[in-house]
Amino acid sequence: MSIEQKYYNVQNQFEETAFDQLMQKRIHRVLLICSSYDAFMLEEDGRIDEQIFNEYVSLSLRHPPQFIHVASAEEAFETLKTTKIDLVITMLSVGGMDPFSLSKKIKDSYSNIPIVVLTPFSREVSLYLSKEDTSAIDYVFCWLGNTDLLLAIIKLIEDNMNAPYDVPEIGVQTILLVEDSVRFYSSYLPLIYKILFKQSRKFMTEGLNAHQKMMRMRGRPKILLARTFEEAASIYKKYNKNMLGIISDVSFKHDGVKDSQAGVALAKLVKKENPYMPFLLQSSDQSITQTAKEVKVGFIHKHSKFLLQELKDFLNNYLAFGDFIFINPATGEEVNRVSDLRELQDKLLSIPNESLHYHFKRDHVSKWLTARALFSIADVVKNLKVDDDSDIDQIKNDLFHIIAHFRMYKGRGIIASFDSERFDEYVNFARIGEGSLGGKARGLAFLSTLIKKYPVFKSFEDVLISIPRTVVLGVDIFEAFMENNNLYPIGLSEAPDEEILKVFVAAKLPTGVEKSLLKLAQVVRKPIAVRSSSILEDSHHQPFAGIYSTYMIAHNQDCEQMAKQMGDAIKCVYASVYFKSSKAYMASTLNLIDEERMGIVLQEIVGQEHENRFYPTFSGVARSVNFYPIPPEKSEEGIVNVALGLGKHIVDGGTSLRFSPKYPQKVIQLSSPDMTIRETQKTFYALDLDASTFSPVVDDGINIRKHDLSAALKDGSMRWIGSLLDMQNYVVRDGTMGEGYPLVTFANILKYDVFPLAQIVKEILETGQKEMNQPVEIEFAVDLQTPDDMPSVFYLLQIRPIVDSRTSLGPAITVEDSENAFLYSESALGNGTINEIKDIVYIKPEDFKPANNPAIAREIESINDLLQKSNRPYLLIGPGRWGSQDPWLGVPVKWPQICGARAIVEMGLENYHVEPSQGTHFFQNLTSLRVAYIYLNTHLGQGKMDIEWLNEQKAEKETTHIRHVRTISPLVLNIDGKEGKAAMLYPKE
Repeated sequence: MSIEQKYYNVQNQFEETAFDQLMQKRIHRVLLICSSYDAFMLEEDGRIDEQIFNEYVSLSLRHPPQFIHVASAEEAFETLKTTKIDLVITMLSVGGMDPFSLSKKIKDSYSNIPIVVLTPFSREVSLYLSKEDTSAIDYVFCWLGNTDLLLAIIKLIEDNMNAPYDVPEIGVQTILLVEDSVRFYSSYLPLIYKILFKQSRKFMTEGLNAHQKMMRMRGRPKILLARTFEEAASIYKKYNKNMLGIISDVSFKHDGVKDSQAGVALAKLVKKENPYMPFLLQSSDQSITQTAKEVKVGFIHKHSKFLLQELKDFLNNYLAFGDFIFINPATGEEVNRVSDLRELQDKLLSIPNESLHYHFKRDHVSKWLTARALFSIADVVKNLKVDDDSDIDQIKNDLFHIIAHFRMYKGRGIIASFDSERFDEYVNFARIGEGSLGGKARGLAFLSTLIKKYPVFKSFEDVLISIPRTVVLGVDIFEAFMENNNLYPIGLSEAPDEEILKVFVAAKLPTGVEKSLLKLAQVVRKPIAVRSSSILEDSHHQPFAGIYSTYMIAHNQDCEQMAKQMGDAIKCVYASVYFKSSKAYMASTLNLIDEERMGIVLQEIVGQEHENRFYPTFSGVARSVNFYPIPPEKSEEGIVNVALGLGKHIVDGGTSLRFSPKYPQKVIQLSSPDMTIRETQKTFYALDLDASTFSPVVDDGINIRKHDLSAALKDGSMRWIGSLLDMQNYVVRDGTMGEGYPLVTFANILKYDVFPLAQIVKEILETGQKEMNQPVEIEFAVDLQTPDDMPSVFYLLQIRPIVDSRTSLGPAITVEDSENAFLYSESALGNGTINEIKDIVYIKPEDFKPANNPAIAREIESINDLLQKSNRPYLLIGPGRWGSQDPWLGVPVKWPQICGARAIVEMGLENYHVEPSQGTHFFQNLTSLRVAYIYLNTHLGQGKMDIEWLNEQKAEKETTHIRHVRTISPLVLNIDGKEGKAAMLYPKE
């Protein structure tokens, strides 16, 4: 049971925090007005821009501002006219005008630009400032020789600009600093900001990846500066619900006059309204210590040599920075501490009840969460009200599940960075490495975002739609593996597949990968599929579907052995890039093998364990375009192929059930008992759970076993998808209760809708096509054998684009064309005219027996190699399904064995009728490479072909089962992509 299944029925309580909406107003350009000497004084060892940039980088901040220096009032106004300025900093030495008159004049024309006066500290300067009109100036600061002050000025102004939206709308927290001494807040603010940024970097760990971590920095608490009692009271009133605490001087203006007890009055006002609001008084008068105790607030002496440490302690202990320290309220002793949300969840149930009661009653937990920018869960936790009669054990349990649900929720649609120290069951999609994910993994990540984005995927009762737990190795891991072990020479050589694989398996994975695999093995509870995810895979115009290997690793209690097997499987997938078949496919697509780079998808396999086998209830492939619609079906309504067990059965071309999501009850394969017996699935694939059955060999299906339906009947997995043939009455009865011959009909699902398969697939295909702007194919697996209180699970495994050849017009095919053609079909894919074919390779229908299909594949490969070396494209004709891995359904060729074919025909014989290839990897590659595809069955009145004319042609080569003929002049093949018709005309004499 997955975490998602466990919390499926828990109503989502968490609003998405819009971190991208925070800090929208930034200081990008600062106009610095001062003499060249003052500018030099500010810069000292380097340019201000460089110093500020370095400061930003060291504190993990972004968007450092640009400083523009001018020396006179005239230059300042010229710059303001031509450049958008966000902040003006002026010093006292301004050419052409005193700074106060200049500030007034700037404010008159640019009222929204904040103005700061920066001045060296001296008694004379203070007297000078006290006599000037500073009404146009927002802040006055003393330059104390530290560039930290410039950073503090910029951040203070940004905080002030953004607070009106960020605080009430998103829930960002505030810290109120009340101080009127320019000298003191000029030294104090940089100190507070530095502590704030360093502490904020710790809560970045709540982000699952680098982007999330940087975005979370936007949610750091804001510092708001007040210089009078009225300003302080106003800010408190406005933001008190989102205030972590207050740091206040004692003596400042109140009602326009200096009040030596203003800070105490403010403390009393706040404590009366909110007795648990952290409040720190600071003063140069040591006697205030007693007053602070009486008002029950903290106190720091301004001239203490431990000022910095005392301030840090206050921020950590009272303003919810740093670790959360649980204390024994009776003694004040620490009983436990946690550094992040995960650790809080792990330790929560062991926290003494009296400690939790103490902290909950004072909202310490919710405040700690908000300080870490975990606003949505903080809001939920704050609603867990505690009083003297509360059941603390129940509160603990509720909080545990709130955290679990939140951690699951925040991982949806996110690609987390894999961290061996933090990876656990709540991380659903993670990446190892920093390189590209590759095509398959990118498709999975895209599906994850769609599931989170569209509410329709959460609207199916008792059905969880998700992707399996996935870990991706970026292509940079592949590159490091290849380079560190010097594998390119062997990979690019003509060495046999087995030799290449042996060298790759003996090589060492890059540093850290094995440790990550061990952690993955310790967390997962299901088998793992190790799948390819190359940069070319699932691309829009040349999908590499099924070209590279996929290995499956059974779950193993011996985590080290499982990690070792996953590592070997990864190396096998890397090696498959350089197998003979992959190189041939690359050549046919005009790609260079040395440009290919491989990502890896490690994915939990969907399903349940039955004795010593593992498989899902059923798997499927669905396409948003149906290339062979049977009325009343329409092409744009899509098509679905489903089968019991692992999806290998479908993608390798085995018999599956085909239906339109628009007409799920109209299944032509089930139209009669005879057809149902003949045209439905007879076997299924499952993973062998004996770990010893896996070994790193070329055959990626080494531990995949084929089973009869009787095994599935015994396992109970046919309950939803099976029927029984009543042999006595020769009728098919839905369900598997009673006696009879088992059949895979999906009757309970398609007829009686016990699981909303058709509707789910329809929604996903429509959404995927809309988001990709072209037809799509999805692969999925469904697990219906879940506990009664758990939802069924529809897992999306892949999405890829389809090249739809029917979207454009080809040559119109007339009745005359159809009558005069040697080959004609109304089920064709492709578009346009092919007029370079002179060679035809066909299987002799009179001698055809399905048992000979493996031998036929070898004979075709031999002819294909000869024709390809001579650059002679050919027409390939044969019975059954090309590329099927079930030899009873067609010739089990792989793409490299027929890659020289320009057009391919699948045909039926009198006693050999097989559904077309739609839904297989082979078919996907065929259509994407623009190889013309034609289906006909003259015995059912579907198209025509003049086999006698073919037999009359002189054979260039003839084998036991194959004939190769060549015409003097080219054959012309016309394909009307819109109508799906094809006609190949006889060659001209």
